[in-house]
Amino acid sequence: MERTLWVIGTLAFFVIGVSLMYRGWQRRAASQAERIGELPTVPAELGAQVLEPTTGLYLGSTIAPSWQDRIAVGDLGFRATAELTRFERGILLQRDGAAVIWIPEESITAVRTERGHAGKVMTQDGVLVIRWKLPTGTEIDTGFRGDDKTVYPAWARTMTGDEQG
Repeated sequence: MERTLWVIGTLAFFVIGVSLMYRGWQRRAASQAERIGELPTVPAELGAQVLEPTTGLYLGSTIAPSWQDRIAVGDLGFRATAELTRFERGILLQRDGAAVIWIPEESITAVRTERGHAGKVMTQDGVLVIRWKLPTGTEIDTGFRGDDKTVYPAWARTMTGDEQG
């Protein structure tokens, strides 16, 4: 009987912990919703492809400049396998099981490499980070860990703004 009570108590503790984490994530999303707003939609014409698609893992998006302030709105905070393609008019991030992210060229402020992003720490220059402005004016960082990290310098060179990674 004592063992059964321990098992029930442990399970109850686990369920309460998961439920509190879920409520915290929802509160975080509600507090960020106004700052994030609606994401840009993918235009009908993307322009010429500037870089070949690169596959990897979408690590999430964070509110700049903090690499750990993960965005909880929609599915922006969830990791997913993805394909990243650079076009003349912007960057297309197609994620498996999640909405496509379109980053318009005029919104991009920097493309650089970092050691970590959204709570994920890698080796030196292990993450490609795209800093861009949402239509609300909020700057965010979108992190991508490519399967082939040798393409990172080409991504950073395509940056048209003053700031380069």
